[in-house]
Amino acid sequence: MDIKTLREENKLIDLFCNLAQIPSPSLGEETLSNWIVDYCKANNIPCEQDSYKNVHINIEATAPKKLPLLLSAHMDVIGDDSAVKLILDGDLIKADGRTLGADDKAGVANALYFAQKLAADKDYKHGGLEIILTRDEESGMTGIKHVDFSKIKSKYVLVLDSDTLGQLMTSGASYTNVKIELNTFKGGHSGIDIGDQTRENAAKLLADLISEFPQGVFCTEGDKIVTSCNIGGISAGKLDVTNIINTHGEATYSIRSSSVAKEEELKNLMSFLIADFNKEYSGIAEAKITFEEHMPAFEKVEDDYIPLLFEAVAKKEGITPEISSFHAGAETHIYANQTNASGEKFSPYLVGLATVCNMHSDKEFVDYKTIIQGQRLLEAFFRAYNG
Repeated sequence: MDIKTLREENKLIDLFCNLAQIPSPSLGEETLSNWIVDYCKANNIPCEQDSYKNVHINIEATAPKKLPLLLSAHMDVIGDDSAVKLILDGDLIKADGRTLGADDKAGVANALYFAQKLAADKDYKHGGLEIILTRDEESGMTGIKHVDFSKIKSKYVLVLDSDTLGQLMTSGASYTNVKIELNTFKGGHSGIDIGDQTRENAAKLLADLISEFPQGVFCTEGDKIVTSCNIGGISAGKLDVTNIINTHGEATYSIRSSSVAKEEELKNLMSFLIADFNKEYSGIAEAKITFEEHMPAFEKVEDDYIPLLFEAVAKKEGITPEISSFHAGAETHIYANQTNASGEKFSPYLVGLATVCNMHSDKEFVDYKTIIQGQRLLEAFFRAYNG
């Protein structure tokens, strides 16, 4: 079978291929966004673009007492605006010489295809389906940050952006940058002033200081990392200048944590080490530490309704469920820290409806059969959710 035959025989895969063939690098998704709007109009799917060109779909409830559900996926991909030529290699869809963009067009395709079927079925009793397709997830998450969450009715959110069929991620790590600056009050000549005990070399002091800092895994839960700390770089003096006593040094770290409490514990430890250093070297040197949050934590909620339902449905569909956490970021993190139209905090989950390999590289591929299985899983989950 070639790619043309596959597309003719399967409407879902044809939809995925249409999406994949439209280049949509971050902040270059307008053509794709407009194509999706046209697709929705052609299939009687209620949709609109917001001012940022995110696409919003809202299929009204046919059974208003049931709960609505929100699906979310992103339209942008890692890659440029060059042409995308698709290749079928066995069960694998690839792109010739560039990223495929199955991250996250497999999620977009599954959401759109399901919306088309649901909109056409007027007898299906459900609580409503909302879909948000965002821009710029990969580079800055500006798309999701432009969403008006006060218009969203759903509490539960399935972010269709995991890379393995059957995954349901219940928490994810924050991303916080840490900067340490160290200054000494006296520099000097490496020979003439080296014996002056009121002078310390900032490079040496910085090395001593960061040797006390944690590095790597800070906290685990079972076999999963909850909180980690990683040094990014160290800078003090110049490698080719050895005849001065350095007066300035900097170091950077990143913190990732799916627990706000554990992240605060780590930050407090770092701050304590800085304060202890400043006490020891009072009048000789001073260190400062700053924390800059780039992404808030996606913490696990107490409510197990979605994980238990997902696990049961996946097993019934012959798909192995993986209920877990991930030590990275996604749009789940933004939803987790926002509220809906009723003032409820969202309960988001990162969901895998396809198996995508080598993401963000020109070796990326997707097993097309897993996209089809993902659609079955999504349909079965929605039925159970509205049962």
